[in-house]
Amino acid sequence: PDSRSASASASWTSSLSSDLATAAATAVTATSSSAMPLAAPFPGLGVPLSDADLRTTAYEVLVAASRATGGRPLIYIPQSAPSSATARSTSSTSTSTSSSSSSSGLQRSRTSTAASKVKRSLGLSPSASSKAGIEAPRRPETVMELVRVNLRVTEQADSRIRRGLLRIAAGQLGRRAESMILPLEFLQRSKASDFPDPHEYEAWQFRNLKLLEAGLLVHPLIPLSKSDIDAQTLREIISRAYDKSLQNGKNLESMQELCSAVKSLAGRSLGGSSDECHWADGFPFNLHIYQMLVEACFDSENGTVVDEIDEVMGLLKKTWVILGINQMLHNLCFTWALFNHFVTSDQVDIELLSAAENQLNVVVKDAKNAEDPDYCDVLISILSSITGWTEKRLLAYHETFNASNIVSMQGIVTIGVSAAKILLEDISQKHPGKRKQKTDVVRGKIETYIRSSLHTAFAQRMDEADLKRSSRNPVPVLAILAKDISDLASKEKNIYSPILKKWHPLASGVAVTTLHSCFGNELKQFMVGRTKFTPDTAQVLNAADKLEKNLVNIAVEDFLDSDDGGKSLIRQMPPYEAENAIAALVKGWMKERVDKLKEWVDQSLQQERHGIQKLTGRALLLLPWRC
Repeated sequence: PDSRSASASASWTSSLSSDLATAAATAVTATSSSAMPLAAPFPGLGVPLSDADLRTTAYEVLVAASRATGGRPLIYIPQSAPSSATARSTSSTSTSTSSSSSSSGLQRSRTSTAASKVKRSLGLSPSASSKAGIEAPRRPETVMELVRVNLRVTEQADSRIRRGLLRIAAGQLGRRAESMILPLEFLQRSKASDFPDPHEYEAWQFRNLKLLEAGLLVHPLIPLSKSDIDAQTLREIISRAYDKSLQNGKNLESMQELCSAVKSLAGRSLGGSSDECHWADGFPFNLHIYQMLVEACFDSENGTVVDEIDEVMGLLKKTWVILGINQMLHNLCFTWALFNHFVTSDQVDIELLSAAENQLNVVVKDAKNAEDPDYCDVLISILSSITGWTEKRLLAYHETFNASNIVSMQGIVTIGVSAAKILLEDISQKHPGKRKQKTDVVRGKIETYIRSSLHTAFAQRMDEADLKRSSRNPVPVLAILAKDISDLASKEKNIYSPILKKWHPLASGVAVTTLHSCFGNELKQFMVGRTKFTPDTAQVLNAADKLEKNLVNIAVEDFLDSDDGGKSLIRQMPPYEAENAIAALVKGWMKERVDKLKEWVDQSLQQERHGIQKLTGRALLLLPWRC
């Protein structure tokens, strides 16, 4: 869609603002449930449609679109029937047509999977079976069958869908899929006998009514006026149907009333007269359906991108006209899906992460040329969800990454920074009210990650140092902490800084200034009120001096390549002056000792004088008096 009404965009933005606020509030520390999928990138539908409902609908749209564009002939054949039944149920002409159409896209390609253009562009390697030139066991024979399996649509449901579409096609030869309102067509032509039990049939009816409600009443392409008669009629019909099952059949009054209201609402278009029906192309309803279709690109068992991705993408494009999707929206949805599958793989499938990074580069180019406000809203929603997840990990990367998964850190940083850059720079150009004052978005983000992660790591080291101190180990806590922080600085320099230097040339410098500041604050509190030189004080100050020298050495190495010699960061490292503090305390201690010694000497002299006076007095008393 190239244009939307202002009210639709305003509604989306209002719903989005609360989602963004929630995402920002949760971007703190890493969570232990790494395999949990990302938060949904789109606002809720407001209609109780489950993921299974949306997957089935997505498959219905795909089958209808493929039939209408020359795909596999729409001939209903039970899935359990042997292949010979296929030959008996079709003429030689239809068999030839089936073969031709299958080879044009739906038949599984056995020679081109290893040379997939999409996989090459994403940096993905072919699967092991493709490299060996063999098919994996029990793999679907056609691409459409592969899509069905990946969308978790049962064979029985597939048969029922094809049977329903066959009935629709029989009465409307040559009609294009985009001119059909599939939920309405299915409600008209399906029978209770098509289902194994009445409850399943009733649930199926309710699903189609909910689709009409979502696509025509809640999220229509063109916003409805409050006084729209057809909208009021449709609401009443759906409300009655929830209380009592809708009677199918074209001649029944309730069905005729439903058809009239639905066709009137779906026939409204932005460009005036058109034979296209708009029942599934309103935001965000269309994206909920299309996101389910994108899942067909991934293996339902292991979550990897299928080798037949080129053919699957070709099928998905046939649904764009029905769902109102374009290439830019597809790129967004596919980027989201790639990253989400990496997340749900326990973050071990580095190829998926690399593919998401490459696909995001395409989105970066799209975003620079984006004019549609709806596209910008979707872009903000998806990228906010991605950055929310990445920031949880990167704001505490010492907890998140270690030797076993450090290889994924670079990709996660790349995606997080790229997404943030689009949000803070490209989007702000189109929405001046959202413009940020920070000019260097990338460097600012990296500094935030470093400082936040090291503040968290420092607090943990403090707790650990307190536990290490005991009656058997009476070393002061800060002396233990200084040694731990020195080790932490070395770990930062050797493991994390080489990765972060790609985006911030002074990554090590930022890290050591952060640690220097954290320890300096603790040292100041320790020294408050200390005027006497004690063994504990000596240990702490000596350890602080050693730590500071280590941190300064790391900083100096990092500042060699900087433009200003690292002066801006050096100013953030006021010296501890541990040696001066030691000298001052020693001087004070010596003065105290000298004063004490002087006091003792004075007391001794005083006592000695007093003793002499006593002895002299006694001697005079003992002398004989003479007249």
